[in-house]
Amino acid sequence: MKIDKKTIVVKVGTSTITNEDGSIKLRILDRLTRVLSEAASSGYKVLLVSSGAIGVGVNKMRLGSKPSETRLKQAAAAVGQCELMHLYDRYFGEYDKMAGQILFTSDDLDNEEKRSNLSGTLEALIEKGIIPIINENDSISHAEIMSNEKIFGDNDMLSAIVAGFVGAGKLIILSDIDGLYDCDPRKNKNAKLISRVDDLDSISNEMIQGAGSARGTGGMMSKISAARYATKLGIDVFIENGSNPEAILDILDHKKAGTLFPAKENNSKE
Repeated sequence: MKIDKKTIVVKVGTSTITNEDGSIKLRILDRLTRVLSEAASSGYKVLLVSSGAIGVGVNKMRLGSKPSETRLKQAAAAVGQCELMHLYDRYFGEYDKMAGQILFTSDDLDNEEKRSNLSGTLEALIEKGIIPIINENDSISHAEIMSNEKIFGDNDMLSAIVAGFVGAGKLIILSDIDGLYDCDPRKNKNAKLISRVDDLDSISNEMIQGAGSARGTGGMMSKISAARYATKLGIDVFIENGSNPEAILDILDHKKAGTLFPAKENNSKE
């Protein structure tokens, strides 16, 4: 697989772009789309993996809280995805960029013909300067939204798979935390941010314990799994706080931001 340094995948989690009630953080969404548009205008090929459809759908359907019934979760995903794409299209349009929606399930990745079609679609969008917005197709994917062991973990692993799929040079995972700490910063005020991790096997359980927000399905464990997957493919992985989307530009400018998991050296970049 050839790695393209000018291709980046950015993943944004549910808690980054939605409030507790599932309403969208419009200011964050505006800043995120502006930053990604600026990166695209600077010559980067940008792909966005976005969570949040179910949470947004729950809010718009006035359900009060995330339902336990599968069909209601899938209905919320359908409504929420429509709302998310409407807003992404509007905000990217304000910065003279076009967005395109890509939805798929884990089953699609196991089918050779579907993988080929997906690859062709992504290539065509990128060639035309269109920013693909990618999400798990929760409206038809029973396994992902009901399983206790998430396949994609609030799209953390999905973003790593996409990064490998397109040969991205960087995967930037935006979360509700500044990066990887030596212990849980929510429980220990003396926790220290780790700026670089060269050996993922050195990460202790104390560093990754915790299950993410109530609105998302990921946590630090799923992000480390994504980093492990992507770095083996020669992709640099960053975990950064999504409340500061401008950090994406710092990363592209080779400035220190969040936690870096550097690509494995035996995978050369083209």
